[in-house]
Amino acid sequence: MAEIGDWFNQMPPVTRYWFAGSLGLPILCRFSLFSPNSMVLTSDFLKNLQLWKPLTAVLYYPLTGNQGFHFLMNLYFIYNYSQRLELGYFGGRTADYVFMLLFNWLALVGIGWALGMIMLMDPMVMSVIYVYCMINQDQIVSFWFGTRFKARYLPWALFGVNFMLGGGGISELVGILVGHLYYFVMMKYPADQGVTLLQTPSILYNYFPNDRPTPFVPPNRPTRPVPSAPAAPTSTPTSYNWGRGRRLED
Repeated sequence: MAEIGDWFNQMPPVTRYWFAGSLGLPILCRFSLFSPNSMVLTSDFLKNLQLWKPLTAVLYYPLTGNQGFHFLMNLYFIYNYSQRLELGYFGGRTADYVFMLLFNWLALVGIGWALGMIMLMDPMVMSVIYVYCMINQDQIVSFWFGTRFKARYLPWALFGVNFMLGGGGISELVGILVGHLYYFVMMKYPADQGVTLLQTPSILYNYFPNDRPTPFVPPNRPTRPVPSAPAAPTSTPTSYNWGRGRRLED
């Protein structure tokens, strides 16, 4: 048990809580400690003041019939891709990562409510996978049967597999749409146009202070060189303050 505890505690905090909620809530419902009907997103949740449903709809998944394997795959994707984002691209910037999850969650609740989607775990997981794959577009990933391709194609491969297995693919498409919305608003448009459309709310920085001293900059955003002033003649040695670099982690 100590090994399991160590494995669980080594996850970064946001991924750890998301993973625990996604594992714990379905198990509690499976043992009838909670009613599944009280966990899913229904059209009348506001009317009935069931304000917890938008959150539980992201965490709940039915453990019945042949759903077990799909549920385990979702847990694997949360552990793998959420952890990579939190420790890699968003490493030291917990507030920015929390905002990404909140952005995707709110968008999914709105779209899911409009489309009558009662469970949002699948699209939420897919939205995070999509953001990771767009940040690491040219990274080579391995898929089933030894196939290898660039990460940008992984969300579509997952959609295709689920469609062929009879899942319909709507949840995956909604997740891709929401993930692309975040990627476009927060990364691609600022990188292409130099204009920031949306920023992480300052209140999140109060709760999750960033460890990195540098502000958030979208990937591949062009930077304008600052002209240096001519150095004045001096006989004393000149020291240089090299700024901290930053790299994208797989």
